[in-house]
Amino acid sequence: MGARKHNRAEEIKAAKKITSFAKLNNVPTSPRKMRLVADMVRGMNVEMALHVLQYSSKEASARVYKLLRSAIANWEAKNEGKRIEDSNLFIKEIFVDSGRMLKRVQPAPQGRAHRIRKRSNHVTLILDSKKLNKK
Repeated sequence: MGARKHNRAEEIKAAKKITSFAKLNNVPTSPRKMRLVADMVRGMNVEMALHVLQYSSKEASARVYKLLRSAIANWEAKNEGKRIEDSNLFIKEIFVDSGRMLKRVQPAPQGRAHRIRKRSNHVTLILDSKKLNKK
């Protein structure tokens, strides 16, 4: 490995120690429905996002709520001895990618068939601390 590539890999490794993330793969809801929930909490403070997701009526919000709790647990594992309230955590990035698509066929009139695409998605959530960004 070259020197530049090695230095870049070390920078990425150091950045991963500071930020924490959680991924949710193959969620059996359409990406469009999940993006509505993701847009709702993007950039929010963690405590506020937990309250918004907990009382949202959307079905996808329960899954994002659980994912956010997982990301908080990952942050706590990396930052032992620090409190969430003092670190001022917020959702730095949350994005939804489309996952695999199950293709089914439904009978239609006059001997034809219509395709049904059962979509799924992958959600990635990245937390960061506002205090670390100011340094």
